[in-house]
Amino acid sequence: MDTENKVNTQRALGAFVGGAVGDALGAPFEFKAGGLYSSTFPERVVGEVGEMTGGGGWSPGEFTDDTQMAIALAESLIANHGINSADIWERWRAWASSAKDVGILTRQALSAESHDGAARAAEVSNGGKSAGNGSVMRNTPIALFLFDQPLPVVIESAIEQSALTHNDPQAGFGAAIHAAMICAGIQGADMFGAIEDALELLPVEARETWGPLLSDAWSPSESQLTNGTVWTCLAQAVWALRTSSTFEEAVTKAIDLGDDADTVGCVAGSLAGARWGIQAIPSRWSTYLNGAVATPLDNGDIEERTYNYNAL
Repeated sequence: MDTENKVNTQRALGAFVGGAVGDALGAPFEFKAGGLYSSTFPERVVGEVGEMTGGGGWSPGEFTDDTQMAIALAESLIANHGINSADIWERWRAWASSAKDVGILTRQALSAESHDGAARAAEVSNGGKSAGNGSVMRNTPIALFLFDQPLPVVIESAIEQSALTHNDPQAGFGAAIHAAMICAGIQGADMFGAIEDALELLPVEARETWGPLLSDAWSPSESQLTNGTVWTCLAQAVWALRTSSTFEEAVTKAIDLGDDADTVGCVAGSLAGARWGIQAIPSRWSTYLNGAVATPLDNGDIEERTYNYNAL
């Protein structure tokens, strides 16, 4: 393996494992006040499970629906050699049948009989709102599978997977920008420059909305919406990446913002992993990763598969 490909592999692995680490590390702090992570762990915890303490119904190191959906998406991309909306849909439905936690909008969409029109129906049921962070949290496999493809292909695929559950175009725009940044990171390119590259290919409304949110002038103090929305979630994750010099710093900064801490941690972790590679992820975190995803079989049955760090 040549050096360039090795670096690409390390960063690709870093993006996926980094997202899972941020997810599992942030899970106990979900819907909690900002600053709780830093007050709980004022210093690094070395030994046993470290800061991977679990809580809120999650075991130490257990990743949540953020990573579970990403695994299902990744397995669909591999099985179909590309994006196949019908197959992704069936895998997510199988996963949701026994998942501990499924987002409200996602559950509503996956309860439909077909993926056609499901996101729109869920949006209506949710009072016309569907710009949540659920489609960006699971998005990393799109970038990993397509990182060497032209950027328009990456953007189109990110928007397509987003639209399966989130009808608001802004959710898709967020996923597209996230995918562009991951692709750039894997290739050792400028991840912040990739934001501009993506916006050039998106509608004017995307540039007007996302440009200020993802600029180096933005900070979490400017948030007017919760990080349960795609806007604030991605903005906080990019801010954490932009203002950090290590994977650990970026992820803990993101989680310490509170509220939807596991998802912001997941998105920040995927970006940070793509930037610094899997070797930058503390082993005291990655070692304890674990979780399960229900997967549909060819005979119509559903099988629950377990995953740990070595299987991701």
